[in-house]
Amino acid sequence: MTKMTHSLIVVGFFTTVIHLTESLAYSMRLAGVRTRQIAVSLSFVTSTLLISRLSNMFQAPLLGTMVDSTVMMPHANAIHILEMQFRWIILCGFLGSFLGFALTPTMVQVFAIGITKFSISGSVPRLAISFFSPRRLLKFIKMLRVPSVASLHTISVKRLPKTPLILNAIVTSVYTIGVLCSLLAGAMLPEFRSTANQLSGIVNGIATILFTLFVDPAGARVTDQAIHGIRPEADVRSTVFFLQFGRLFGTLVLSQVLLMPFTHYILWVTRILARWAM
Repeated sequence: MTKMTHSLIVVGFFTTVIHLTESLAYSMRLAGVRTRQIAVSLSFVTSTLLISRLSNMFQAPLLGTMVDSTVMMPHANAIHILEMQFRWIILCGFLGSFLGFALTPTMVQVFAIGITKFSISGSVPRLAISFFSPRRLLKFIKMLRVPSVASLHTISVKRLPKTPLILNAIVTSVYTIGVLCSLLAGAMLPEFRSTANQLSGIVNGIATILFTLFVDPAGARVTDQAIHGIRPEADVRSTVFFLQFGRLFGTLVLSQVLLMPFTHYILWVTRILARWAM
């Protein structure tokens, strides 16, 4: 097994963890509604995403190493090989999102218990340590369950805003490939690799605008209305379901479709900047 293969496996693992934790963060909304402690639940989202940030810290240098190795490869298929590796990494992102979807029923219960116990202990580190005790781990294993067909009967999109749910799939796909596109563009134009690597923001910026203006406020509104009794809890459950379904579709389909178009978009901008600088 080559060093490149080792790097690809490690990057795939961290990508799976990143998407798993980000997918599970959706279920924190439902846990907040059930415990009526939405502020604490949103704080827990930030704590949970620390795992994603740490994974990204290890993943990013390895991605850079893969690009550097590609640039130094002598044969003509090096870029195509890197593209295929990136597509495999995207598939790992889908795997993480799917695991998050499958674990949501269990994690809603776990997060609800955690939120309740936090109100007693008042310490996140102490709470985290207690969850890793043998007794707690055994209880967690007993709680494991996957989404059942019967539970899908309560899922409905009728009372939910449709546009944010559709945009969520686009946002997820763009976030998934933003950095990969800039790295791939850098490998295709190695003399301006640093410039291309800094341009992931022109892809991710689109997703950030859509998420900030349309997706997140709509989900927060449904959650707040459920807290105040204006909506049933089933609407929050449906929102979480469709947000995760959009994430699955975004990583499995849209990310794969948009990888090369956005890569060439970054290449185009890089060439413009290169001509302007010279």
